[in-house]
Amino acid sequence: MNDRIRDVYIVDAVRTPVGKYGGGLAPVRPDDLAAHVVRALVDRSPELDPARVDDVVLGNANGAGEENRNVARMAVLLAGLPVSVPGATVNRLCASGMEAVVQAYRAVALGDASVMIAGGVESMSRAPWVLPKPERAFPAGHQELYSTTLGWRMTNPAMPPRWTVSLGEGAELIAEKHGVTREEQDAFALASHRKAAAAWQEGRYDAEAVPLEGVALARDESIRDSTSAEALAALKPAFRKSGGTVTAGNSSPLNDGAAALLLCDEEGLRETGREPLARIRATAVTGIEPDLYGLGPVEAVRRALAKAGRTFADVTDFELNEAFAAQALGCLAEWPELDPAVVNRRGGAIALGHPLGCSGARLTGSVAHALAAAGSGTGVAALCVGVGQGQALVLER
Repeated sequence: MNDRIRDVYIVDAVRTPVGKYGGGLAPVRPDDLAAHVVRALVDRSPELDPARVDDVVLGNANGAGEENRNVARMAVLLAGLPVSVPGATVNRLCASGMEAVVQAYRAVALGDASVMIAGGVESMSRAPWVLPKPERAFPAGHQELYSTTLGWRMTNPAMPPRWTVSLGEGAELIAEKHGVTREEQDAFALASHRKAAAAWQEGRYDAEAVPLEGVALARDESIRDSTSAEALAALKPAFRKSGGTVTAGNSSPLNDGAAALLLCDEEGLRETGREPLARIRATAVTGIEPDLYGLGPVEAVRRALAKAGRTFADVTDFELNEAFAAQALGCLAEWPELDPAVVNRRGGAIALGHPLGCSGARLTGSVAHALAAAGSGTGVAALCVGVGQGQALVLER
């Protein structure tokens, strides 16, 4: 019988450089992307017997194509891990990769596991079209294909229309709610690109990046070094043609990528022979009105910090997923106690990209590496989730 909650350590975290839609990672299947980060993670801890991995949990927001429903198990087999290592795939849409980390954390904390791999993967480039089955056999008319790349598909007619607005329209609603201007959104996006470019140039992603052999992609592909305030201002609104403020330039792009983390209790940590990057202190997930999904992290972060016995003043590194600049700025407006200087120091998803199932794991790993580089601190990773949710993790070192 388990008589205590165990400490859970993030021993290592890796990720691919993030590819843009139709870009450098488009030829790579999502199960191969996942296998690559799982294999890389295991190889970086040579003292750990791969057979000691109790389970592999990966997030994925699609599952409709080459993920073959359970991409985690496919990744285990393709990575060459022992067939005794199981795998499970979870889906919390944009926070799927973080949900995987949370589930692995719980398993280790409760003593159900000692060594876990958690992460996420998405290939938005390779997301298939799907054809619903007809209500009756042998339909004579044309049938409609649905893209599984992003957003609503085959929506239940019982859903209120205000809940099923596009993600971009949801960002416009948040911009209205918090009075976020087009100029503020563009300035936020420009800062994201500049910080991301500087971080790569300064080597601040070297500890986590594991490029794929044979793929000419050395850094995140969506970073635009040469963009400017003028270039962003010239873009037309993407969702509201009249009076809109959300553009392709101040939104996260469509992307491909994978990330994986090694989580251990104290016994597993000793077997790796390594010093951990950070320790997981608390997690939280919350719900919100679906059309205001972008504000989902607001309450999730508050609850996670409270569980950890910490305040915004304690936070030294904060990774907030930038689904849209309007959404991120809306969250920041509701956290007046948070120093914005600690948020996305190395750029955010507007520049780095947002491969849906991967992002939560990428954010968590980035915070863990940042805390390790600093030597101490309290870190937070958080994401908004389509259809109205938010998830957050608090890490410490």
